[in-house]
Amino acid sequence: QELEKKWGVEIVPSIEKLCEKVDAVLLESVDGRPHLQQIRPVLMAHKPVFIDKPFAGNIADVLEIARLAKETGTPVFSSSSLRYLPEVKALRGKESLGTITGAISYSPSPTEPHHPDLFWYGIHGVEILFTLMGPGCQSVSRINTPGTDVVSCVWKDGRIGSFRGIREGKQKYGAVLFGKNDIGTTFPEKIGYRDLVVEIVKFFKSGVSPVSIEETIEIYGFMQAAELSKARNGATVSMSEVLKSK
Repeated sequence: QELEKKWGVEIVPSIEKLCEKVDAVLLESVDGRPHLQQIRPVLMAHKPVFIDKPFAGNIADVLEIARLAKETGTPVFSSSSLRYLPEVKALRGKESLGTITGAISYSPSPTEPHHPDLFWYGIHGVEILFTLMGPGCQSVSRINTPGTDVVSCVWKDGRIGSFRGIREGKQKYGAVLFGKNDIGTTFPEKIGYRDLVVEIVKFFKSGVSPVSIEETIEIYGFMQAAELSKARNGATVSMSEVLKSK
């Protein structure tokens, strides 16, 4: 009522009706499971769409959304706000480190029973890891305890990247970036959405996602592989196995 009466925001009865009235869509449902169903009419209407985390509730839905986006030629963008924190961008661009040889990221990682563990909140730290390392993850293994996850991946060029998910003790965000010349660190204290919103607006204007759908698929493949590794008591899982339906 406040949105309607005080701010003049029109509430419509369906996503289809919404698409008749807007130039672009932000899909902000907290639960990733209905995202595939919710995004279908958006893609059919060819409206650029930002999908907030989690992208979907499982890797099969991630792949299907990507397929539909390609089939309809509709731009899709998804990212954690942590990718665009000034401190993370500064660490990634720190030339004094030299060639990057590996990275460790960490973040809070509470879980929710209806999603693969890291989809729910660990995505933030995983997004930092991929921001620093780039795509190319090939095989994933996970150590899991009630209070902590450590998920490591070997990249195709031999580099190793790891994510530490925190559920016990002090929970913060940060990263260590290993270079041939030096080691860099970042531990942002202020977590905000402004920088991500700037990128969303640019995306809506240009129709070009700053994060490719291929990298988004890889990020969620990493987290799905971590789920499978947990089920297999820490065994290494290849990315090709979890993305075989791609």
